[in-house]
Amino acid sequence: MALRILDTINSPADVKKLTIPELTTLAQEIRDELINTLAITGGHIGPNLGVVELTIAMHYVFETPSDNFIFDVSHQAYVHKLLTGRRDRFHTIRQPGGLCGFMNREESPHDCYGAGHAGTALSAGVGMAAARDMRGSKEHVVVLAGDAAFTCGITFEAMNNAAAHAKQLLVILNDNEWSIDKNVGAIAKYLKDITTSDRYHYLHEQAERWLERFGGKTAVKVARRAEEAVKGMLVPSGPSVIFEELGLSYYGPIDGHDLPTLIKTLQFLKTQNHPVLLHAITQKAKGFELAQTKQKKFHGIGPHTYDPETMCEVPGSTQPTYSQVFADTLIKLAETNSKVVAITGAMPNGTCLDRFQAKCPSRYFDVGIAEEHAVLFASGLATKGFKPYVAIYSTFMQRAFDQIVHDVCLQNLNVVLCLDRGSLSGDDGPTHHGLFDISYLRSIPNLVHMTPKDEDELADMLFTAMHHDGPVAIRYPRGTGPGTKVKAQPQLIPIGKAEVLQHGTQVAIFGLGALLPMGKQIADELTQLGYSCALINARFAKPIDTGTLEFFSRSADVIITLEDHVLKGGFGSAVLEELSDMDIRTPVVRIGYPDAFVEHGNPSKLREKYGISVKAALEKALPYLKGKQHTSHGAAA
Repeated sequence: MALRILDTINSPADVKKLTIPELTTLAQEIRDELINTLAITGGHIGPNLGVVELTIAMHYVFETPSDNFIFDVSHQAYVHKLLTGRRDRFHTIRQPGGLCGFMNREESPHDCYGAGHAGTALSAGVGMAAARDMRGSKEHVVVLAGDAAFTCGITFEAMNNAAAHAKQLLVILNDNEWSIDKNVGAIAKYLKDITTSDRYHYLHEQAERWLERFGGKTAVKVARRAEEAVKGMLVPSGPSVIFEELGLSYYGPIDGHDLPTLIKTLQFLKTQNHPVLLHAITQKAKGFELAQTKQKKFHGIGPHTYDPETMCEVPGSTQPTYSQVFADTLIKLAETNSKVVAITGAMPNGTCLDRFQAKCPSRYFDVGIAEEHAVLFASGLATKGFKPYVAIYSTFMQRAFDQIVHDVCLQNLNVVLCLDRGSLSGDDGPTHHGLFDISYLRSIPNLVHMTPKDEDELADMLFTAMHHDGPVAIRYPRGTGPGTKVKAQPQLIPIGKAEVLQHGTQVAIFGLGALLPMGKQIADELTQLGYSCALINARFAKPIDTGTLEFFSRSADVIITLEDHVLKGGFGSAVLEELSDMDIRTPVVRIGYPDAFVEHGNPSKLREKYGISVKAALEKALPYLKGKQHTSHGAAA
């Protein structure tokens, strides 16, 4: 087999040695590498196929790690990893112990800033540029942000400060009209108007001629005059350029897949001594037809989603996920209650609210990547008698903490926070794990926090939330559950009431949500050893069922709490607080995640590693039970 150009790239210095035709060949080889590798490992295939030429051009013109590249979200940094000495490990991406699916400062000196949430790059870039200016160094700071990041309020806060705080900064707006779903809102329309304007197409052609004539260092001599001339043409005749108004000189739009033009443009912009923004038009999933036709699904995929030989999709499981159960239940609730509305933050596909949109379009709202606004918007709806369900991943809901406290809970409004991916998010890693929501929410007055044991109980909790007067949070995990069939008519769950599944006197096991089956296994093991075990489906992280807790804890030799969440401030901590208030000193074995950021990997293996297992629970509980076996076993309630 002939040696690929990609096989000779061990650092960005190797990229700079290539000719334009060789760079074009390299781009195709990178696409082939992405398609073949991600078929096995899974990952963010669509975004990375779309930034191949952009990333190559960036490394051709600039020099990392001395220059700084900041990728917004950074799920589109796979090409960057391939070009910065990690090609031989690329097959390990998102695998346990392998490369992270996002930028990671600990992984490489070329990764100057880690991220996994949208909207962070521009603020970080302004900070890094300001630090450079204060210490008098000369490195370039380059921010690559998708157009969806410009629906984030944080991005506009950064743009508002960029010109004041950074002498030099290059922002590349990667415009492909998609985040995970089609971008929405005024910013998306504004960018669309720019890219479809005849005036801008004319200027785009003129810009290419300028770059052809004055490329490279020669451009410095005419930069000032050209900039003023172009500005004069842009602003009066075409749509107002909002970036110019905020202090970033605007250039573009240009073809984000045209390597020669990209390189010449970046060489020109590299000479500018003030903040500039380059508007590049790209095609998400370029080079992979299946991924282009199914943009939502192929934004981020699991392993073996498609066959790289046939380039065809591989059929997946037909069992409904928790997200699908959530959406289908919400549709039923909306059919009986005209006040039910659904809100998402640019993730109708991930939360499955695209199903709700199809059935109830007038009561569906996608607000873009704007979690703070989503919760505030829901607050406004609630003051007018509506019942908004806000579906946002647990990790992203962290951004709206202030709004949950100040606007929802302080006013005791009827807002339902639906925390998708509450638990591990597997291969996406620490930026996406939903392991903190119990801790960051249960301290807030007026809030009820629920976690279902299965799909049917999720439907019951959504129904209960509709009838509850006050704010509610419901967390549920990624993917499928135990497969419990959802009954035709959901039932009300008494607020704060646990469900006793098995009575016993020596061990009281309180399982929360997805770990309840583990609780059943622990109970079975202890019963076989001759101990009397109670098994309780806790259901509520707040309020705790103090009556049930007191009843079992006063007779038990040990209590076991199980949660798919960090132990600090979590469900087990809440149990300890209640026991302390009741002056009950029964020992408590808490099973959950440590005070650490959990890495990416297979969820079952991560649970085993961190002691979220039957074995670990037994090892911790048995010392409290030594020599106390009962002759009679606990019976099912």
